[in-house]
Amino acid sequence: MARYSDAMNLVIIFGPPAVGKMTVAQELAKITDIKVFHNHMTIDLLTKFFEFGSEPFARLSKVFRRSVLEEAAKNKVNVAFSVAWDFSVKTDTEEMEHIKKMVESHNGQVYFVELEAPVAVRLARNKSENRLKHKDPHNVQAIEKNIVEWETKYQLNSKPGEFPFPERYLRINTETATAPEAARCIKERFSL
Repeated sequence: MARYSDAMNLVIIFGPPAVGKMTVAQELAKITDIKVFHNHMTIDLLTKFFEFGSEPFARLSKVFRRSVLEEAAKNKVNVAFSVAWDFSVKTDTEEMEHIKKMVESHNGQVYFVELEAPVAVRLARNKSENRLKHKDPHNVQAIEKNIVEWETKYQLNSKPGEFPFPERYLRINTETATAPEAARCIKERFSL
């Protein structure tokens, strides 16, 4: 049962595809009262109707994610939200800033956790049992292609000193840290 406090804690877990965002969020949920809102919850729903990346997909994804996070903030429900954040696109950073301000307007706290791992590690993880259990298999297959292509097309990890909200920020290499270890590190660092 979730414990409700005086304000919401939002942990935004970001990084490239198959870096372990959902798995780390799931492990964090096991040791805290945090609920998991992984990015494929909206992706898998919307790709049943619209092409990934299309205008209706992008618009509805933003509306759904903002709505869920705002209601969670209003109701003091702690959430681990996973997302891919392209640092080469100003609108992605603006969206994270919007979410941060929205949660803070309800007295919530926002923490940022950046995950990184080499492409070879992420390709192997893309077919993990946990990933296939929680994500649409069709989208998992499409992501395998994206893992390689997006490595040069997008900037899905920040450069040193580039992160815009350093006061509540943690970076973890998931090649060397297991998901339970990463979750414990997040819990301890942010006193969750």
